[in-house]
Amino acid sequence: MHFLRGDEGTTTAEYAIGTVAAAAFALALYTLLTGDSISTALSGLVQRALTVAT
Repeated sequence: MHFLRGDEGTTTAEYAIGTVAAAAFALALYTLLTGDSISTALSGLVQRALTVAT
């Protein structure tokens, strides 16, 4: 495989950036889903679904 000069560490750097981005996304999603507003909205949605079903 032919590499450009100074291109040896790009794959490792790309994996590192991807890993950091995935961790940041996971943290943002966790923060969003454990917040009170989301919990209240999901509880209301389930409650409404159960009342319509009965």
